[in-house]
Amino acid sequence: MDAASLVDALREPLDAERVPGAIVGVRHRGTTSLAATGTTAPGGDVPLTVDAVVRLSSNTKPLVAALALVLVADDVLALDEPVDRLLPELAGHRVLRRLDAPVDPDTGAPAPEDTVPAERPLTLEDLLTMRAGFGWTVDEGPCPTVEAATALGLGFGPPDPRGQPEPDAWMARLGRLGFLDQPGRAWRYELSFAVLGVLLARAARRPLGELLADRVLGPLGMDDTGFVADASRLVPAFVRGADGSPQPFDGVADSAWLRPPAFPDACGGLVGTVADLLRFAWMLLDDGAGLLTPAAVRAMTTDRLPAEQRRAPAAAAFLDGGGWGHGVGVVASRAGRRYGWAGGLGTLWYSWPEHDLAAVLATQVLPPAGGVFGAFTRTVEDALTG
Repeated sequence: MDAASLVDALREPLDAERVPGAIVGVRHRGTTSLAATGTTAPGGDVPLTVDAVVRLSSNTKPLVAALALVLVADDVLALDEPVDRLLPELAGHRVLRRLDAPVDPDTGAPAPEDTVPAERPLTLEDLLTMRAGFGWTVDEGPCPTVEAATALGLGFGPPDPRGQPEPDAWMARLGRLGFLDQPGRAWRYELSFAVLGVLLARAARRPLGELLADRVLGPLGMDDTGFVADASRLVPAFVRGADGSPQPFDGVADSAWLRPPAFPDACGGLVGTVADLLRFAWMLLDDGAGLLTPAAVRAMTTDRLPAEQRRAPAAAAFLDGGGWGHGVGVVASRAGRRYGWAGGLGTLWYSWPEHDLAAVLATQVLPPAGGVFGAFTRTVEDALTG
């Protein structure tokens, strides 16, 4: 399996779903290949190239999870340590009695009688496994707390480097809200990772972008990845209009990713290249390659969720029958176990460890084209099982 053959299989679904172009990277048994097809914009004449910088969106999460495990190995943090020492805003947090509890229209805070005390403090493990008790609701009825979090700029929705306050203000706003679940009880996408980013920066006493570059990106040679894009190689991103056609979401000359964000968002704020994301995938396939211990790699890539949590509405919607480790989704596929994650702006990465293969796809259309994602995964698994 190589990138050129995978791109060939994607051309028809890309056209069918009106995605202007795609970049693919494959690392198979030590050999890396990259290929691109299409253009940077619908109807455009600028070819998409393999070294283009794209918005990684939620493929930020695995990188930040790896950083957390690096700090655990340094004894800066512990997986079972309460976060209260570094995140006093969450000390003694409270949990809603019901998701539709009303909130103060100005602060988002629930009435005391509509909450109960948290049964225990939040831990780093809760954040890594997205079981801190705050995040998306799916098919669970109205939730004024989530609506308040959105209005307060806490990051629900597509990545927006201009839309969130600086970390201390962000944490203060979150600390006023009731949480949706008791710690460890439910998997909810995705605010746990925003909290995680603040925790790591405070633990190391360094800004998250600087810390990530020093401890993960730099050692792996991921020189094109960060919270600020190189405008000379950044490509535009699009959002589907009412008729399904791609409309401008974020350009290049006026991109929101050209300046350091007030809030370095560990949920989805990074930009990078397909080659960089492949370097990260190779590290995990290589038992951590000296960056992580083999035990940390196993923790990242092994499902941590009990069956009842995987079946809950929010988890079922995002995990599609799979599970979740420390920062990555884990699936039992017909080609063996695979792990990785997808980003809402059209990035997808999976590794198949039994085959020593990692594959990365990058488009820049929100929401991702399901037919393209499906063809990508199906083509790889057909090759591995054929």
